[in-house]
Amino acid sequence: MGFSVGIVGLPNVGKSTLFKALTKKEVGIAPFPFTTIDPNVGVVEVPDQKLEKIAEVIRPKKVTPTFIEFIDIAGLVRGAHHGEGLGNQFLAQIRECDAILEVIRAFEKEGIPHVEKGINPARDIEIVKTELIMKDLETVEKALPKLEKEEKTGDKKTIKKLNLLKMLRENLSAQKQVLKMNLGTEDFSLIKEFQLLTAKPILYLLNIRGDDTSQSSFLKETRESFSNINYISLDLKFEEELSEMSEKEKIELGLLSKLDQLIVACYNILDLITFYTVAGGNEVRAWTLEASANILRAAEKVHSDFKEKFIRGEQISWEKLVESSAWTKAREKGWIQTVGKEYVVRNGDVIEFKI
Repeated sequence: MGFSVGIVGLPNVGKSTLFKALTKKEVGIAPFPFTTIDPNVGVVEVPDQKLEKIAEVIRPKKVTPTFIEFIDIAGLVRGAHHGEGLGNQFLAQIRECDAILEVIRAFEKEGIPHVEKGINPARDIEIVKTELIMKDLETVEKALPKLEKEEKTGDKKTIKKLNLLKMLRENLSAQKQVLKMNLGTEDFSLIKEFQLLTAKPILYLLNIRGDDTSQSSFLKETRESFSNINYISLDLKFEEELSEMSEKEKIELGLLSKLDQLIVACYNILDLITFYTVAGGNEVRAWTLEASANILRAAEKVHSDFKEKFIRGEQISWEKLVESSAWTKAREKGWIQTVGKEYVVRNGDVIEFKI
């Protein structure tokens, strides 16, 4: 599995519609809050033209892409951190996700009420932001007493973690998200166990109607609110209808889905890269890896034994492999490089592990 993205938002904003369009799974969709109670889970292939090009060269028996797991989580309402609606259940489910995809309703539709009695994307973003911050503040405050007791042992790591949590408490109380606190890698490592919600990267999806976003006056007025955040606009009703058509019907009607853009955007917000293995020509496979990770981490992704048994790697960029038209020809040209344990894997690397 690559990684997981939690689909969140207020009730009746289009979360389940998106999930159905992405996964082609039938889910309950209705114009009233909390249609989704237990989370829906689906696995979606990450679009990858590099993988297709490599497969054309290697001609393997099997081609395996990398995947995203999408989790459709129950709608959140104001006061969720106090248990309003399905609040505590909702927030617990987010903890298990690597990233958050927040759906924001930016359309008016008779018969589909908004839980806040009106369409206002900027307000909805603030509601969810506040609930996540308040839940994080609750988590931090619960953790502090135990650390204050352990501080007496003089353990340096405990003292550092305690001071870090005190700083987090101060900033969360001021309504600042963890991801915007300018923490270092070591800091994030220290607080990883707490699974703080606002430490997760977030992508906003504006659920519109039609292609022209400027037609919605309320969206035009609040566009400035989205200037400093990662967001994408999609007509989810249209995407749902497309998902129910055959490929032939879509081609005949000249209709194109934009879901691939969303899937790739989710992939990108986690600062991930893709590397590839060719398994002696039997299988071309894409693997997800953290940016700046070394080849030992990549080896561990492929097989748990590979990290310990690693001798060396043979590496070539996907472009060079495609240009050479065959692995053997790439070797003859001297384009396949031998790399050691310290090698930092680059996006698009094709690697053979020698163990």
